[in-house]
Amino acid sequence: MRHPILVSLCAASTLLVAACDKSGDVERKLQDVNVVDETNLNDVMLTVADPNEAVSYFQRALRTHPDRIDLMRGLAYSLIRAKRTEEGAVAWAKVADHKDATNEDRVELADALIRANQWDRAQQVLTAIPPTHETFKRYRLEAMIADSQKDWKKADSFYETAVGLTTKPASTLNNWGYSKLTRGDYPGAERLFSQAIRQDTTLFTAKNNLVLARGAQGNYSMPVMPMTQVERAQLLYTMGLSAVKRNDVEIGKGLFREAIEAHPQHFEAAARSLEALEANVGG
Repeated sequence: MRHPILVSLCAASTLLVAACDKSGDVERKLQDVNVVDETNLNDVMLTVADPNEAVSYFQRALRTHPDRIDLMRGLAYSLIRAKRTEEGAVAWAKVADHKDATNEDRVELADALIRANQWDRAQQVLTAIPPTHETFKRYRLEAMIADSQKDWKKADSFYETAVGLTTKPASTLNNWGYSKLTRGDYPGAERLFSQAIRQDTTLFTAKNNLVLARGAQGNYSMPVMPMTQVERAQLLYTMGLSAVKRNDVEIGKGLFREAIEAHPQHFEAAARSLEALEANVGG
């Protein structure tokens, strides 16, 4: 007579265990969803969020999970994005000291140190990274450090290697060109700025530098390249300044007038420069 009761109890126990198993599955699935959501949120914070909001987000997250290197990286990246370079360098140093730190983390530390104007320490960090770690960013930073030390041969070698390791070399070509410009190698600088513009026709810094390199050689003709009316006016103004610097005052005045005419609105800086020149030379 007890068998039906025993069967019922067993069935109830089975249902309870099944319910517990399902509950456990749901909990695990919820945890998986939370991990995905958190990963997505981290990515958002690192890319499109306001940098200072991202800093606050990662600081809060680290109070709960102080040893998670992904959150430490997120904070360090966000501080650099927020242009809080000193804090960013400290944050990257903590990442680099973590047991799970990578060579790429150490490269990021070197980058942060350069931004914080700690060049010697940045060089020490890069020197400690094995030479087998060959990345675009590593060589770009090595080139910048060599530049700062006026070791031109080494800088050229590092720039060349860095350019070969990226599909988007425009900004590095521009930096390399600027290095040549500061050395007085104007033809070399002109060549590199032209290459940078071919890689990225929107890079106005390279366009402006190209005009400076040509102006330094006494070449005041506008290079053939894509430009807006505002850019054309600004570049003519830069060329005018180069002409004045070389004491080609009349050419400079003419370029300032062209800049004023080319600009779709009032070009205050060019107008002031022209006025000052005409006043100084008596018209």
